[in-house]
Amino acid sequence: MTIKIGDTLPDIELRFMGDKGPEKKTVRDLFGGKRVALFAVPGAFTATCSNKHAPSYIAHADALKAKGIDAIFCTSTTDIFVLEAWASSMGAGDKITMIADGNFEFARGVGLTFDGSAFGMGERSQRYSMVVSDGVVEQLFTENPGTYEKSSAEHMLENL
Repeated sequence: MTIKIGDTLPDIELRFMGDKGPEKKTVRDLFGGKRVALFAVPGAFTATCSNKHAPSYIAHADALKAKGIDAIFCTSTTDIFVLEAWASSMGAGDKITMIADGNFEFARGVGLTFDGSAFGMGERSQRYSMVVSDGVVEQLFTENPGTYEKSSAEHMLENL
């Protein structure tokens, strides 16, 4: 079942890069007490993700925070090492926290996956963005596979 506005995110353990290397935290710990802009990409280093999606959040990080966003998280169904290399290659710095969903537990838990086998990509996270307040979905912007319109930082800013 696909998550919707008003639903609580599933409390799944995710990985992110901490000061001493990879760390694990639950969704409750990562999102608790914060208003978070979360966006998901089908893959790091892929064309749209690298040229448009992630750069939109890097470019508009300050504007999002000025509108009440405490943190910006990016998730993808890959490992934290790839996500960190990707963030570094884009100069994301401390503007975005990369959240690895290498076991697809989060993407499946929110019901936002797609089959990219026709493109040689296998199962992937769908492209989407959401505003999450203390673990509850406040806004949700999903894309159809192969599109990039509603999940950008610009679209999110227009709707805050």
